Amino acid sequence: MQEVGEILHLASSGRVIVRLSKVVTQDQILCDENSTKVAKVTELIGPVDKPYASAISLTNNTKKFVGKKMFASEAPPAKKQNRRKRKWKQ
Repeated sequence: MQEVGEILHLASSGRVIVRLSKVVTQDQILCDENSTKVAKVTELIGPVDKPYASAISLTNNTKKFVGKKMFASEAPPAKKQNRRKRKWKQ
């Protein structure tokens, strides 16, 4: 696992704000040192040289992870399969 940053705080919207030290992609899963899935990156914000990430929490108790180092999960997130729309006969 590769360290990508640390959780700064929990926003009023319920999202997790992460200060990044490495580049991550959207939909990247962030884990703690025990490989517990903590958050999923939804958008990258801030200046290019010191980026931040807004992420959706994947745990019920996010407050205990504030100030902890985050790591990028090795496995990329699964892609959703495209579903074909059914054409209804009329």
